[in-house]
Amino acid sequence: MSASPSTHPSFSQSLWNANQALYQSTLDLPFNQELAAGTLSMERFRHYMIQDAHYLVAYGRALAVTAAKSDNAEGVVQFANAANEAVVVERSLHDGFMRDFGVTPDQFAATPLTAACHHYTSYLVSTAWSAPYPVAVAALLPCFWIYAEVGRNIHARSAANNPYQPWVDTYASEKFHAAVRGVCATVDRLADNATDATRTAMHVAYRDAARLEWLFWDSAYREAGWPQQMPV
Repeated sequence: MSASPSTHPSFSQSLWNANQALYQSTLDLPFNQELAAGTLSMERFRHYMIQDAHYLVAYGRALAVTAAKSDNAEGVVQFANAANEAVVVERSLHDGFMRDFGVTPDQFAATPLTAACHHYTSYLVSTAWSAPYPVAVAALLPCFWIYAEVGRNIHARSAANNPYQPWVDTYASEKFHAAVRGVCATVDRLADNATDATRTAMHVAYRDAARLEWLFWDSAYREAGWPQQMPV
């Protein structure tokens, strides 16, 4: 998504523009480069799938709380539907990709959230509960938007015979990109009626979540858990 050169950028576009370098850094992460090339190790992909499934459950909770805070009925429907979709996708991971890539239900149940996943999910849930509605929505936007744009990029350059092609194909869903446009429109509407202090807080929330998106992918590539020297 980009603003027309003849118009003033929307608030959501200003969020994107302010974090363009962070998005490019996310694209350049080894995980995403190797996923597109089809050279990502199976161990790293399994690690990512398990943590993504954990993440989606918490993301669904954050979306549900945000739906309850909405200032109109349309927002309730928008974020309640997104919460439902997050949980549906999480279940499809178990029924499809995890089975196909050799992750058993027992393996998933025995694998705790990594430090990166714990940080990201805790941030989203706590922000949804404690922050004003516009700030909570801004914190949720990077998961929609960055994920969609990284996915679009990977899909466009995915290698022939990529073993992860079924996963890559999920990135191309027009339904998902339509959801991104809807959340951007909500962010713009809320920003139009917000104080300067709230708009500043929305910028901070978006950037914090975008950083945690970066950290999530980086952690998956390193198969990072909690520091080994930390007492159990």
